[in-house]
Amino acid sequence: MEGASAMSVTRGTLDVSTTARTPARRRTSEHRASELHVAEHCLELVTFPLADAAPVPGAILDLEPAAESVIEVRPRERHEALCRAVNVTLAAIALVALSPVFLLIAIAVKLTSRGPIFYSQVRVGVDRRYDRAASDERRIHDLGGRPFTMHKFRSMHVNAEPDGRAVWALRSDPRVTLVGRVLRRTRLDELPQLLNVIKGDMNIVGPRPERPSLFADLRAGIPHYRFRQRVKPGITGWAQINQCYDACVDDVRRKVQYDLEYLRRQSLLEDLRIMTMTVPVMLFGQKGW
Repeated sequence: MEGASAMSVTRGTLDVSTTARTPARRRTSEHRASELHVAEHCLELVTFPLADAAPVPGAILDLEPAAESVIEVRPRERHEALCRAVNVTLAAIALVALSPVFLLIAIAVKLTSRGPIFYSQVRVGVDRRYDRAASDERRIHDLGGRPFTMHKFRSMHVNAEPDGRAVWALRSDPRVTLVGRVLRRTRLDELPQLLNVIKGDMNIVGPRPERPSLFADLRAGIPHYRFRQRVKPGITGWAQINQCYDACVDDVRRKVQYDLEYLRRQSLLEDLRIMTMTVPVMLFGQKGW
């Protein structure tokens, strides 16, 4: 797989020494936002030189900061070791069982459009520090979670974002390839993320991960958005099987409500139920375009 040598982002990339804490905290919010975009840009340029165009600093959403009061949402407790074992087992079985499908998709992508078979991008993962005291913080850049490399089958033409700015997906999007339309409708483009599950970056079920720059804007503009990072992101989820692809900020707001509902009732049985409900979504192309 292309970019395999850079499958993860080391913690040291974002850490700073204790002596640098005080001046860093005096920086304005405007400077922090700029640093987030620069950090993401550097991560993506170093990690995936062959991926579809990496976002550049300044590609942000126009969102007003949320003014309403926010009630904290914590995920329901469950046996994480058991859930982890089930996720790895199911992901490994799926990789073996679906290996012929992987091969067919790879051939179709390569023969029908110019560019790599896989599309890789930095995304924001689980935030394991949300309940730690501020005095324990060692990083200047609060990305909202642990950054990781997410993989997909490429469904769009190379340089789908030529100016580096994020663009909402549209129905009949001209950036999507002929094979990509089938992959996106059936969600088969997400299958390579089974490797992310085995690696520990994701679960099969959970909120969808977002790129760091967009995450920073959505966290600032949508109440409760940051709480969805309190569990690992997923390939499928309660929001994904109930909503279509995001086409605007309002779509994201609706999905956040589904994500928080999942957090409140998460369990191994709930995950298995969502996995079962995902099958007809894939087979019949529901909620995808």
